[in-house]
Amino acid sequence: MAGGRVGTGRAGRIGVVALAALAPASWGTTYLVTTQLLPDGRPMLAAVMRALPAGLLLLLLGRRLPRGRWWGRAVVLGMLNIGLFFPLIFIGAYRLPGGVAATIGALQPLLVAGFSIGVLKVRPGRRAVLAGLVGAGGVALLVLKAGARLDPTGLVAMVVAIVLMAMGTVLTRRWGRPDGATMLDLTAWQLVVGGIFLVPVAGFSEGLPPAPTADNVIGFAYLGLFSTALAYVLWFRGIERLGAGPASFLGLVNPLVATAGGIIVLHQTLTGWQVLGLVLALGAMLAGQGKGQGRRLRRTPTVAAAAAPLDAAVAEGAPREGATA
Repeated sequence: MAGGRVGTGRAGRIGVVALAALAPASWGTTYLVTTQLLPDGRPMLAAVMRALPAGLLLLLLGRRLPRGRWWGRAVVLGMLNIGLFFPLIFIGAYRLPGGVAATIGALQPLLVAGFSIGVLKVRPGRRAVLAGLVGAGGVALLVLKAGARLDPTGLVAMVVAIVLMAMGTVLTRRWGRPDGATMLDLTAWQLVVGGIFLVPVAGFSEGLPPAPTADNVIGFAYLGLFSTALAYVLWFRGIERLGAGPASFLGLVNPLVATAGGIIVLHQTLTGWQVLGLVLALGAMLAGQGKGQGRRLRRTPTVAAAAAPLDAAVAEGAPREGATA
């Protein structure tokens, strides 16, 4: 595959982390943008407008289509990361309080650690597991409110969505990208696959879209260009260069930014417990970027040769070249 090394030394790694963190940071603004700028009650329309225009734009810029087995891989990744994830996450967001949804989403590092045992053939270090538990607890303290309504459909949708994205994260790391393809190409393929799938879903469930207002156009442009096209390029680049585990911990930035948005825009305030949750979530995110002491599991020679350049542990952040499975 065509893989890139993290920049030289610690400064280069910090730069990659900072750029990758912009993705979940932008996702943390989605709630405010959706409620303030997008049409009411049109989650599938929002999903289509996030995925398809952004994917077509990146495809036009890259001018490259998948080849060989990458057609199948593009479909799998596109459905996991976009086509199935977007509708499920919107169902969860509409049916669950934001705190419940964010807390479930914070379990992603633990799911990535579990999937990595079977897919990447690595066993996460103790620090990765501990940081995952602390991160989920911190997010729960930060955003979960007493008496939160637990809608069964919303819970199932949110859990399945996070499981799918966790698997998509691990497979993105496992498969890397084909020779000659850029991260822009890989992102374009997934967005187009997911967007094409979502068009009939939106049409069947919501009917024809309403005439867009100026606010709608601004909101769709922000979500499509910044929060999707740019964000997913940076996110997949982070997975490739940092590893699946460290990248998954950056997802904790999402509820942190969402909380900050509520404070700044909606004039909300933080309790002492929320401040503690904020500190725990930040600490877990930083701990998840360190070099772990995980162990490789026994592999067959074929799998070992393919996965040898991968991180030695889910939480390990050493810059390495990836390899196509």
